[in-house]
Amino acid sequence: MGKGKLKGKIGLLCFYPILILAACIKRDTQQITPSFFGVAENEEGPVANARVRVQATEFLTYTDANGFFDFNPPISSQSVIITAWSEGHYVGWIEAAPSSEPLKIILAKYYTTDNPDYDWFSHEGALGSLSCSHCMPSYEEWIADAHSQSAVNPRFLSMYNGTDITGNQSPLTRHYFSPDYGSYPLPPDTSEPYYGPGYKLDFPSTSGNCSTCHVPAQAAYPGQEYYADPNLASGIEKEGVFCEFCHKIGDVTLNSETNLPYNNLPGVLSMQLFRPKGEEQLFFGNFDDVNRRVSYLPLIEESAYCAPCHFGSFWNTTIYNSYGEWLDSTYSDPEKGQTCQKCHMPAVDYNYFVYPEKGGLIRETGNIYSHRMPGATDEALLQNSISMRVSAAREKGEIRLVVNITNDKTGHDVPTDFPLRQMILLIQAINAKGDVVEMIQGERIPFYGGVGDPQEGYYAGLPGKIYMKVLQELWTQIYPSGAYWNPTTILSDNRLSPFETDTSEYTFYDAGAGRITIEIKLIYRRATKELMVQKGWETDDILMESTTLVLE
Repeated sequence: MGKGKLKGKIGLLCFYPILILAACIKRDTQQITPSFFGVAENEEGPVANARVRVQATEFLTYTDANGFFDFNPPISSQSVIITAWSEGHYVGWIEAAPSSEPLKIILAKYYTTDNPDYDWFSHEGALGSLSCSHCMPSYEEWIADAHSQSAVNPRFLSMYNGTDITGNQSPLTRHYFSPDYGSYPLPPDTSEPYYGPGYKLDFPSTSGNCSTCHVPAQAAYPGQEYYADPNLASGIEKEGVFCEFCHKIGDVTLNSETNLPYNNLPGVLSMQLFRPKGEEQLFFGNFDDVNRRVSYLPLIEESAYCAPCHFGSFWNTTIYNSYGEWLDSTYSDPEKGQTCQKCHMPAVDYNYFVYPEKGGLIRETGNIYSHRMPGATDEALLQNSISMRVSAAREKGEIRLVVNITNDKTGHDVPTDFPLRQMILLIQAINAKGDVVEMIQGERIPFYGGVGDPQEGYYAGLPGKIYMKVLQELWTQIYPSGAYWNPTTILSDNRLSPFETDTSEYTFYDAGAGRITIEIKLIYRRATKELMVQKGWETDDILMESTTLVLE
């Protein structure tokens, strides 16, 4: 150590007791009621702007530039845990009672490297997230969530492999060679049994980057990112986005110009993991007062935490973009907006993260958040996502219907992400005899609403419309396409952005035959009817909104 540095260290050590002594004298002079005061320091000295808290309470203060804290929370004289946290450190703590004696809380820096050879956590013979089930009620929520199924979801695997859910595979994609353009794909051969598109049909010798989001533990090995194959997932990899994986993410990489992930860094490639070596261990969480191998991570409550897997651009066409849609909306306003977590990880009705009998702390109500993470399959969430207003009038032999649909409750476009998701507006007018009333003006549901019997969910040609991002494949011209791993273009996109209202009008012939009943439904469908039939997906539509008008 140089003389200048040594002199600085000695000066700091000499100054430190003087700081504490001055604080004590100040308290005696002002006759302040004994409370909590002292310093937070790491191996290098005082830590400024550290968060100091009475554990499991809202009583919080910050250290000053000299690492000093001083607060007088209204608690009894019984012993409590005082914690301290600063970025880059584990949570430090000390057990104390209010007194006139200064406290010293030591903050230890955590490691900043990642160990790809780390064996994921296990406890009492249970591997992976099951090891969390002994102590945490959030396990049961997570096991019911789509994140826990991301690696083994049969719909995902059928799209990846080009099969139906029973394993029947479509023929490999045919190609044609042109002297001008080289090799390019041809549409499927309709003379052969076809079970829908698949990544492996188009690129059978590669693995793609699907695992970077769906099987992140498999793709998190350096050099394996683009060789990870969901079909080869084993052990904890099959848990998809599992408990420890999320709580090992310490940072995400975003483009400073766009605030979005880089196009070539999907999923785990935009995440910084902190897997330990040897006896080290680290978990990130949303509490700054958990004093057991934990560090507080503000990012975990920010929408940016979700960005790596909720934005995706393929061949320069943006496909998945729920994070970008949120970013472009007023929901991203830090003062008035809402994060992804506010809707998808709402507060639960219990007030402990760890079961009390396992040593869990009882916290203020509203500070524990659900790991159920409702999304595209959650009926309650979908039914609370938009508003629908309708009006109708009879005049001059016609019935005029106006439908207003507003995305007033969702922080991204509706529907979002997977491009084959549909929101279907379905309208039917019936006269007093039970006959369908003819529509003479207005939109009709396009062919991708399903050509066939309306009683079986085939709505093409009926009054109404579909809200959807429609992709068209560049070479085959197929649309709407879910094969976004191929070059595609956005043929149309009429989905509703946050706070956007769509107004559509429909005119029906009025024969003056008495009562007319108009039924308006808004239906959410996971994919086009054709694809779901090809794949064998038995996924029910979800009724989002419905209204019935009766005109006498």
